[in-house]
Amino acid sequence: MAFCAKCGVQITDGAAFCGSCGAPAVPASTVSSASPASPMASNVAGLVAYLLGFITGIVLLVVEPYKNDKFVRFHAFQSIFISGVYLAVMVAWGIFTSALIGISFGALWSVAILGWWIVRLAFFGLWLFLLYRAYNNDRFELPVIGAIARRLAG
Repeated sequence: MAFCAKCGVQITDGAAFCGSCGAPAVPASTVSSASPASPMASNVAGLVAYLLGFITGIVLLVVEPYKNDKFVRFHAFQSIFISGVYLAVMVAWGIFTSALIGISFGALWSVAILGWWIVRLAFFGLWLFLLYRAYNNDRFELPVIGAIARRLAG
């Protein structure tokens, strides 16, 4: 029994081409017996969307078969948007902290650093929460960006 190396359909013995995709038939002795790796489950792909922020979000939006999975698309879009919010908050916090330290001549430096750590810990906690909810097949929507992600995911 031979199988097409390109599409995996069973090929009749002695056939020169695959009847499904038209690829040239490869002798069964040269085809490895290992099955192709199955894609990630939707919940794992949703978790992966958050791992590296907008990078993994963009990758999952363009890679088959995840670009057609609404659950994965939702989490990929939400990951991209929360990464953008994080970057915007960090830039705004840097500007605010610089102004605060400049105005107070460095006296409020410790308060600014404490606030910086609190904001970063809050985003880290949100990131862990989103990882957990995506892995549990939950389509948790953040207040503003969740609705936008839902609309874009379809």
